[in-house]
Amino acid sequence: LNLNVLRPFRFLRLLRTLRVMQTVRAFDKLKILVNTVFASMMALFWSILLLCLVMLMGSLFLCQSVSGVFDDEAVTLDTKIWVFQMYGTATRSFYTLFELTFSGGWPNYARRLVE
Repeated sequence: LNLNVLRPFRFLRLLRTLRVMQTVRAFDKLKILVNTVFASMMALFWSILLLCLVMLMGSLFLCQSVSGVFDDEAVTLDTKIWVFQMYGTATRSFYTLFELTFSGGWPNYARRLVE
């Protein structure tokens, strides 16, 4: 008889322990805190989704805005390659905007575009 089949049922013991914790009054504040964290999960989900949508719109705007660089004769080939690597496609532009938003190194991504 293979007893490894019964291993997933070990978590039932954990549920029994959690039931004991419910009766202990010392964990009332912890219960409130855990319930608050679980209640805020939907708000966190919608916030992340909204941020991703704003970043997607911004990346598509940047991708379209810098497309004129490729036709400009005054721009060097080095700069054209850099612009394509950073903003050339929608996914590259989205990743660059993600780094720009969360890394704090936004001057590295914006300086060449301004010049």
